Amino acid sequence: QVQLVESGGGLVQPGGSLRLSCAASENVYSIGTANWYRQAPGKRQELVASINLSGNTDYADSLKGRFTISRDNAKKTVYLQMDSLTPEDTAIYFCNANMKTKLFGAYKIYWGQGTQVTVSS
Repeated sequence: QVQLVESGGGLVQPGGSLRLSCAASENVYSIGTANWYRQAPGKRQELVASINLSGNTDYADSLKGRFTISRDNAKKTVYLQMDSLTPEDTAIYFCNANMKTKLFGAYKIYWGQGTQVTVSS
């Protein structure tokens, strides 16, 4: 079964940092473009950051300079480094990615289950 598993969420004080991880299951051959989304209570889901296979990144304008997306292709893992966190960053963070399980297979989109990030004093 193909899976994406997020980890690294938790409770952090304002001004603090967290690093989220999104790990693909062992049967994944390749991860293409990967994204982090977030959804706060009562708000629409928001695209936070994207990274493609070449490592090119893109961010929501409001988060540039505080959040950094990266990837380790050998570990089949995508990361989201979040710095200078504020209570407005409180949300469930989800990753999704185009992945394939075979060299000549087709990419399909998969979602993780989400990880809660709470920024509070």
